[in-house]
Amino acid sequence: MSLESRGDYDDRLQIRGDGTPLVLVPGLDGAGQLFHRQAGLLARSHRVATYALRDTAPTMELLVEDLLKVVDTAAGTSERAIVIGESFGGALSLTFALAHPDRVRALVIINSFPYFTPQFRLRLAIHGLRMVPWGAMPLARRLTAFRLHSKHTHRRDVRKFITATRAATKDGYLGRLRLLRGYDVRHRLGEVLSPALFVAAELDHLVPSLEQARYMAARVPGSTLKVLEGHGHICLIAPDLDLSDILHQWRDGRW
Repeated sequence: MSLESRGDYDDRLQIRGDGTPLVLVPGLDGAGQLFHRQAGLLARSHRVATYALRDTAPTMELLVEDLLKVVDTAAGTSERAIVIGESFGGALSLTFALAHPDRVRALVIINSFPYFTPQFRLRLAIHGLRMVPWGAMPLARRLTAFRLHSKHTHRRDVRKFITATRAATKDGYLGRLRLLRGYDVRHRLGEVLSPALFVAAELDHLVPSLEQARYMAARVPGSTLKVLEGHGHICLIAPDLDLSDILHQWRDGRW
């Protein structure tokens, strides 16, 4: 019996480094495996918290409250944290920033969206995932690697990612996809109060990241857009991408 089926939630929270509190919010896999390379780089100048999403969350609001507890642990209840979310984690981070603006020092949204479009692709993904045996997912990830990963990413890193994501659960994937059916913060983007950076991979074939990032940047006051040229949706394990460097450039106004 899993922890969640007993009513307990194991967030697998880990904190490393010293400095400005920073929380990495996982994407659809729920365990933050895409952050394994970036967490170490960021920990050189930040107090970095990584955690796992709840697989059985019936609402986005519950995931927001889970994230609040992580922020409180990483930053204390009197300090704010930098919140970085990728893909589904970006949607959760945007929702969190709107619900708890006083807890966010800065917001970084990577390859994400304020509303998932087109919706028929979301419905198709849910239906297809329900039909496909979960044990076939590693093979599916290998077959689609050329469309999802950055062209700079070495094959050994792709294999490492596929191995690491074996721990993701079908229920978790399906649950998070279903939450996106009711997710829409387009009308509230003007309410985002924290400094915001929208990062989009130029060659994202999974979601229209660049289009969505431009849409959000045009509506969030004072926000910044950063395009990752030559990168795909799964860009955070690429050897030439350093989120810490991107944060420092943004902070210093170098682009």
